[in-house]
Amino acid sequence: MEKKIAAAARVLSFVFSPFYLPMAGMIILFLFSYLSLLTWEYKLTVVALVWLFTVLIPTLLIRLYGNYHGWKMFQLGKKERRAVPYIISMLSYFACYYIMNYFHIPHFISSLLVIALAVQLVCAFVNVWLKVSTHSAAIGAVTGTLVSFSLIFGFYLLWWLCLALIISGLVCSARMVLRLHTLSQVLTGYLLGFALAVAVVLFV
Repeated sequence: MEKKIAAAARVLSFVFSPFYLPMAGMIILFLFSYLSLLTWEYKLTVVALVWLFTVLIPTLLIRLYGNYHGWKMFQLGKKERRAVPYIISMLSYFACYYIMNYFHIPHFISSLLVIALAVQLVCAFVNVWLKVSTHSAAIGAVTGTLVSFSLIFGFYLLWWLCLALIISGLVCSARMVLRLHTLSQVLTGYLLGFALAVAVVLFV
């Protein structure tokens, strides 16, 4: 039974990786904002661009870095080994943000990259002294983004918010089940991500 729970926790951690934060935000925008009026060709192009720079490139580079040192992916979760993965991820996200601005992609889409960068920068800074969960920070940012966009665009998202909170609980629990974080670490990460997303969407 414990093995099955641990396996489910690993699957949850993979499916709701911090790398998917911008993708989740884009789905929210394309479903509930004026951006839903854009053509499917345009949407797919933007999604492909974001996926390339926020998922594929950082994942491959971080795996290469881990393989070079003989580490498994979960071993990169140790506080002293997080610096280079953070740098790789942030550089990839910044490159994507630069390209989006160059091609004048709508502000609300590029703001998702700002949220992701802010989450990573703050988590990297905090992790110098105190370990926090980047997974919980990312899912907290998704929830904060959902709340913020609902305020801006005035759409009713109660059921989506309930779903986000359920997923948040599952992801945070998964990190604790895998003994990668404590309750205080996942709560701190979640609150940081939520606050940063609200601040960026409403004030940047």
